[in-house]
Amino acid sequence: MSIFPKISLRPDVTDHLKSVFLNKELLATVGLQEAECRFQKLLTCLSQPPSYTCVRASTHLAPLEDIRHKLGEELKKQMCSPSAEEVSLQILPHPRIPDVLLLPVKGPRHVKQLSSEVVVGAQCGTAVLRGAHVFAPGIVASPKYMKAGDVVSVFSDLEGKCTRGALSFQGKRVFVGNGVAEMDRSSIFCTDETVRGIGVRMTEPLYQSPSFDGVLPRLVFLQNLPSVVVGHVLGPRPGERILDMCAAPGGKTCHIAALMGDQGEVVALDRIRNKIDRIRQNAQMLDLRCIKVHCFNSTQAVSSDPAQRAEGTERQHHTGSLL
Repeated sequence: MSIFPKISLRPDVTDHLKSVFLNKELLATVGLQEAECRFQKLLTCLSQPPSYTCVRASTHLAPLEDIRHKLGEELKKQMCSPSAEEVSLQILPHPRIPDVLLLPVKGPRHVKQLSSEVVVGAQCGTAVLRGAHVFAPGIVASPKYMKAGDVVSVFSDLEGKCTRGALSFQGKRVFVGNGVAEMDRSSIFCTDETVRGIGVRMTEPLYQSPSFDGVLPRLVFLQNLPSVVVGHVLGPRPGERILDMCAAPGGKTCHIAALMGDQGEVVALDRIRNKIDRIRQNAQMLDLRCIKVHCFNSTQAVSSDPAQRAEGTERQHHTGSLL
């Protein structure tokens, strides 16, 4: 059952996706009508959270079964929280990928909407549907007199049209669950300082999945399954040199280095400085030393224009290697 509107894509994106999906092999196997039905089902599936939360285990640091056991112990602690509902502790190894653990997602569940409403951005709303709490920077609207401790319903602004600091919003939005405010409204909107921390702690999410905030950061890494598959399809071997041309935030980069046993070299490029810092932090946390990070526009690295290659080299010279 889908409670969300079907995903809305630009016409050219829809046409391209459809042309790839309705390939000759599929049409020859099931026919045009069934292929069209399957394409529409795909769009519906893309409009809701996945059935499983995918976690990549750092099997270069510990055996999968040990990580699975430790993760279960950590998630049990969430059940001890007075405000938390019972969290499913079913943790399944992926049947074909040796460093992936899967946690079933429960939902959509019956959750009663409340009169006090908080609106968050679409990216924040997506994170909530995957098990996260609402962090303060993601909040765009809240009741005028919201105080810490208030119980609120959380809605996601689907089109990004809610004005930051608004008292309410009736545009295109979807309900993602209920929670308890951790901050007053004034602490979120009436300050010149950068707002940090949890703004709403989710207690009744529409889709129930455990929060991974601070959970075994060296041993488990939240990563979508297709991103994990990329590393295994590449099949890097110890001693090889791999170039990641758009590396931030570093999930695939670190996975490739781990698959190589940290032997060889992974050259990670990204043009944005703060994203480079994130790659460096992830690599250091996972004890991966074969990753060499550079702030560099990778499109210039492969350009046939000598001027662009020179510009990219000069930029790398000034920013340098960070790891």
